[in-house]
Amino acid sequence: MTTTNAATAPSVVSGTTDLPKSSSSSTSLSSSTGATLAGNFQTFLTLLTTQLKNQNPLDPLDTNQFTQQLVQFAGVEQQLKTNDSLSQLVTLQQTTQATQALDYVGKTAVVDGTTATMKSSSATWHLNVPTSAKVNISIANSTGQTVFTGQYSAAAGNDIPFTWNGQGNDGTQWPDGKYTITATGKDASGNNVGVAAQVQGTVSSVDLTQSPPLLTIDGNSYTLSQVKSVIASSSSSSSSGS
Repeated sequence: MTTTNAATAPSVVSGTTDLPKSSSSSTSLSSSTGATLAGNFQTFLTLLTTQLKNQNPLDPLDTNQFTQQLVQFAGVEQQLKTNDSLSQLVTLQQTTQATQALDYVGKTAVVDGTTATMKSSSATWHLNVPTSAKVNISIANSTGQTVFTGQYSAAAGNDIPFTWNGQGNDGTQWPDGKYTITATGKDASGNNVGVAAQVQGTVSSVDLTQSPPLLTIDGNSYTLSQVKSVIASSSSSSSSGS
């Protein structure tokens, strides 16, 4: 799907991603909770031991009450061990995510998104159209100004390339930069058709200080869950030119 002054296909997903909150706060909370629980555990042991040492020989601690305290003791101990195990699992998961993220550096990835970077007067989005529809497309620049609008007939399909040559409706040639596409579709019966957009680009870096790690593609940040596919370098040029 190509155009003279624009291309074809809609989108519904945001091309920029809010940065996930740093894991430092959750780590701090977990550490604080563990320290408090451990402190309470030690206090419990101290109180129980003192109670046993100072009980009245003629009126010893009630057996049922002592049993309940032992059950509480076992429960606290188990909770401490469970917290330690969960911490180890979280650490292992974070390590795995970091390793996976680093593997993307230098590769061309396709991610959910509506913001593409125009280079040499060419910006491309990849559209998923569930059913044949008339698609209204609007493209805005980084300041939110609408620079192009158009309507196109789109057949049902996934990964349909839509390439815009940077020309506005009035013939203005817009400069290279970031542009965001939005689109609405209607089928032959006038029903709304949801169209999702994807963008592709080379992963230039990975931010491992965030949890989950963030991939940087053309200056935008994406999580691993937004990556839909990775294009081998040998086929990158053919995919981009389609």
